[in-house]
Amino acid sequence: MKVTALIENNRVEDRDDLCAEFGLSLHVQVNGSKILFDMGSSAAFADNATVLGIDIADVGVAVVSHHHFDHGGGLERFFELNDRALVFLRQGPRVDRYFKAFGVIKRSIGLDLDLLDRFPRRIEYVNDMRVVAPGVYLLTGIGSSHPRPRGNRRLFMDSAGSLVPDPFDHELMMVVHDDDGMVVFSGCSHHGILNLLDAARAQFPHVPIKAVFGGFHLIGLPFYNSMAASHAEVRDIGWQVLEKVDGPVYSGHCTGQRAFGVLAGVMGENLKAFSTGASVEV
Repeated sequence: MKVTALIENNRVEDRDDLCAEFGLSLHVQVNGSKILFDMGSSAAFADNATVLGIDIADVGVAVVSHHHFDHGGGLERFFELNDRALVFLRQGPRVDRYFKAFGVIKRSIGLDLDLLDRFPRRIEYVNDMRVVAPGVYLLTGIGSSHPRPRGNRRLFMDSAGSLVPDPFDHELMMVVHDDDGMVVFSGCSHHGILNLLDAARAQFPHVPIKAVFGGFHLIGLPFYNSMAASHAEVRDIGWQVLEKVDGPVYSGHCTGQRAFGVLAGVMGENLKAFSTGASVEV
């Protein structure tokens, strides 16, 4: 299985030819399939793909992990470049979504709802586990045994003209099997990374988790690079991830640099940054 970061918050050193932005987009090659997991905030994922020698037209399956712009902002560009692949999203309320802070900052962060209406035949909504390619599963049944990220408290959705907390019933995760285990892919882990890992283990109890890719949403305010959780809470998450995962954890995006540093103090070499342009075989 080969995973390439088309978009991440940062880029690998000496790759000034690539664009980094607040967002996530991963290209996955496995079991003869080419999968696009998330599409960043803009069309930049596609520009980077061209530079990296990846043809978006060859993607056979596309997935948007949840209904936020930094994961589906490049959707229109994807439709322009690829005329065949279905895009899988979890069914959720068709509403606007917002980030709100300090009572004065309010920013729309949802998907382009008009765009979704323009391409109804290209979008497949899922509510239950779905096999989308050989060995590739989308899971929606994510529990709540562990606390959700505190950063969710600043994320809202519109309800009859009022803002209410977003329950994230529009979030899904992707699990990919190959010969020696499974790899878990998460966009932002708004349900909590520990709950996502538990969901994968519950669905496939006899398959080891050999790697993880994605954000953990431990960042507080992105423009301050703050942590939404305490150092002790972040360290505890790190210890529990180590117990649940047998191999490397590639994280970034909404994990945040400060939280990444705290996690690294616990997880050591098991935690790896995954920047725009990085590519690994797992």
